[in-house]
Formats: sequence, structure tokens, C-alpha cells
Amino acid sequence: MCYESDAVPPVHGPAVTPVPEAGPLVLTADDGTRFAAFLARPERPSGAAVVVLPDNNGLSPFYEALTVRLAEQGHPALALDWFGRTAGPDLRDRGAEFTEPGNLLAHLMKLTPVGLDADIAAATAALRDDGGAAGRPVIALGFCFGGRQAFRAASERFGLAGVIGFYGYPDAINGSPGPTQLAGDFTAPLLALWGGADEAVPPAAVTGFEQALDAAGCRYRSVVYPGAPHGFFEQGSADTAEACADSWRRVLAFLAEHGAGR
Repeated sequence: MCYESDAVPPVHGPAVTPVPEAGPLVLTADDGTRFAAFLARPERPSGAAVVVLPDNNGLSPFYEALTVRLAEQGHPALALDWFGRTAGPDLRDRGAEFTEPGNLLAHLMKLTPVGLDADIAAATAALRDDGGAAGRPVIALGFCFGGRQAFRAASERFGLAGVIGFYGYPDAINGSPGPTQLAGDFTAPLLALWGGADEAVPPAAVTGFEQALDAAGCRYRSVVYPGAPHGFFEQGSADTAEACADSWRRVLAFLAEHGAGR
């Protein structure tokens, strides 16, 4: 996973609007699966709405806090959990042992592209139907495992206005095609953010992804932060403060660019 239990997302200057409503909910995918989510509603919505796609730990406090940070900047935001099919929709039932490496890996191995896509689609639909976000473009923002899924969601079938991926491994895994192999299907603009010292995503994988996006004629920006490790988008680390702050600015600029006039 990207973030420890005490990690917090960055704050971008003063809040532009209060966030009077932020809390958990349960969503239902088309196949009947119920899964956990967390929604933050700004008092004065502006610009794009955001579907937050967490790392392989699922819906943790870091991502709940991130929805509030986004809502403070005027963006209705909803974070989803990946494990409704394997662990149920109630996060309180899981216990600390859920995130132990062996247990978490067992749950991850049961995830399928079909199920992941169904949950992303359900979360996107719920956000579009929410009063504060109705009629607004929706952008996916993902991290690590969720970054990979965000890139995949650039496909036309999701109808997103854009996707942002932090350090999402782009190449094939165990023969399953990744964003690099799927780039020909992408229609939404992408923002890809990488750590230059990220051992989980080697430079060759980033280069291969960029080449695939170029060959497919995709609209994208790819930014590598030299020396930054995996998980650099986190407040509190002096070593990654510059990469964290710059990437946060780029995220908000991308949301403004692709949610302008809505």
C-alpha cells in the first residue's frame, strides 16, 4: 500500500468553500455487489467532480481525508473501496488483520477487471446523480493500484472528462493487459505523475506507457519527479515536500482545465 495509517494528504492553501457534509455511504454495482464509499460535498460546488480510486489497501482514512481536501477546493468528491465482493461493505467488520500482507494479497487476487469496472462505473454514476455534482464533468484520481485503474478508466465507456494517475503500474501483470496495452482505447485526457526513485514503477515502464500514448494519439501529460519515491503525495515528509506540493497544484490545475465552464 502507499500510505501508513497516520498519513495525511496535502492541504492547498485556504479552503475556497466550507464542506458541511462528508461521510460514509454504501453503493451498489450493476451486479448487485454492495461496497463502501465516502462522499464529501462542498457548500459551493465548482468545476469537476472527482472519483477517488485508492491504493491496494482500499478505502482508508487517507482517501476519506482527500475527498474533504478536494471538496474544500469546490470539487464534489467520492472515494470508493475495492473489496465489497470479498470482504463486504462494512469496513468496521474487517479488523486490523485485513491489511496484513497475506490476507490483503488474498483479497487482491480475487479482484477482476469486470468487477473493478463495475464498481468504478457505479461510483461515477452515484457522483453524477448527487445533487452537488449533477451535470458536472467527472474526473478519476487514482493512486498506485488505483492509479492503474484510473488510467484504464480513460476508455470511452466510462465517459470521464479526464483521469489522473499517481504511480500506477502501467504495463501488463501476469499476462493481464495494463494501461500501456489498452492505450488505443483511451479517449479521455490523462495526467500521469511518477516518482523518479519509485522502485515499483521502473523508468522503462513509464517510457513504454508514454510511447503507447503517443502512438495512440492520446492527450496526456506525464511528469516525473527526480528522486521522489513511491507514495510521495503525502504531507509531512520534508524529502518529498516539493514533489507533493507541485503534484497537488497540477491536480487542481487539471481539474480546473477539464471542468471549466461547467
